[in-house]
Amino acid sequence: MKKIFALLLVLAVLLAFAGCGKSGGNASPGNASTPAPTAAPTPEPTPAPADTAVAIMSHAEYIAADLDSPVTVETYVQDKQSWWDDKANLYCQGPDGAYFIYETFCSESDFAKLVPGTKIRVSGFKSEWSGQVEIIDGSFEILAGADTYLAEPLDVTGLLGTDALIDHMNEYVSFTGMTVEPSTDADGNEAAFLYKWNGSGQDGDDLYFSVSVNGAIYSFTVESYLRGAGTEVYEAVKQLKVGDVVDMYGYLYWYEGPNPHIIGVTPRLAEGVMSHADYIAAELDTPVTVETYVQDKQSWWDDKANLYCQSPDGAYFIYETFCTEEDFAKLVPGTKIRVSGYKSEWSGQVEIIDGSFEILDGSYVAAPIDATALLGTDALIDHMNEYVTFTGMTVEPSTDADGNEAAFLYKWNGSGQDGDDLYFNVSVNGATYSFTVESYLRGAGTEVYEAVKQLKVGDVVDLTGFLYWYEGPNPHIISVSPAA
Repeated sequence: MKKIFALLLVLAVLLAFAGCGKSGGNASPGNASTPAPTAAPTPEPTPAPADTAVAIMSHAEYIAADLDSPVTVETYVQDKQSWWDDKANLYCQGPDGAYFIYETFCSESDFAKLVPGTKIRVSGFKSEWSGQVEIIDGSFEILAGADTYLAEPLDVTGLLGTDALIDHMNEYVSFTGMTVEPSTDADGNEAAFLYKWNGSGQDGDDLYFSVSVNGAIYSFTVESYLRGAGTEVYEAVKQLKVGDVVDMYGYLYWYEGPNPHIIGVTPRLAEGVMSHADYIAAELDTPVTVETYVQDKQSWWDDKANLYCQSPDGAYFIYETFCTEEDFAKLVPGTKIRVSGYKSEWSGQVEIIDGSFEILDGSYVAAPIDATALLGTDALIDHMNEYVTFTGMTVEPSTDADGNEAAFLYKWNGSGQDGDDLYFNVSVNGATYSFTVESYLRGAGTEVYEAVKQLKVGDVVDLTGFLYWYEGPNPHIISVSPAA
């Protein structure tokens, strides 16, 4: 019995050892001894995760990359072409080169943040369309706190017609001394420019025009999404004539060859004729000569005329220029004239006085710019004499010399009568301004004169007119309507 018990005990011990050997990963089934306890093993260091950051390409690496391959670059917004359906088209450039970003994902709120100079990181795919190389199907992030960069235009006139021009694709560039050539539409009609590439469009569409240098002709474009109808360059191109010599700047887009997207055009002026910038820089009481376009006529008497004039680059008030009654009748809105006289100033109003003019070929009618947000800022004076509009203005009471209040006054102090100038006060953003219906410009019986006489204090109105100046802004209003 003891032998049987002893045999069972040995079997139990052996089974126990076998069980220990199965459960112990490093134990050997034949090892009958229990290893002495040891210190806990030092854990192996966890490998660092692989670096998943995307490599940022230089412009040279981007140029060398294969088409349809993924690319990531850092660059700076120079201009915005368009936004729709959460997609944006951007002209971008850094010190080492430029990019066109086509339909990158972009919220409307982010699009508003992309002011010129903003640094962004763009990821997408390098693509090509009719020669134009661009980044498509991408996304971007604004690099907060980064530096800014605005490119200066590079004069590439001398590179036109050479293989080297393509090295500057999408850059901000200029072209100088280019001659406007006739463009021909599908019906065989010739003009200085076309709406759409074949002349089949209308105002508001892209403008196409041809220019030449060194005997070769090139097609340039005003891309309507970039600079549409009413912008300075769009309206300036509409004034071009075949044979004009112009300087231009824009972005070197490509379509079956160079097809720049132009954002500025300046005709070479005749000798002695000033640009608007030259006129502004001229000293008071010095002789000036400008070419501009009549927008409206204030008055004529004794062979003298007062004119509101504007060009795509700025505006002028012409005071008492010599003018026959016959010529005054010819000065319909849009008429181009060359004016010579003296730059003068009266109570803040800058104008050309004691001059004469001649009528030239050409026509331009300005669209009003909304200057409401500029009221109360130093920037407003930069638009002196321009055709402007003010929106959402509230009529405030005016007070005459006797202390009586009204929505308007005849003459500035209320001492006049029907037919005299109308003065009225309007406010926006807590500040009040004095506006005028100049009776020589729009007298009694005209639509705006009678409309102002119907105003009531508290009315909210939109106003359009010319930004005259008298001890501050004192617009000469030609239209008033209830605020939209």
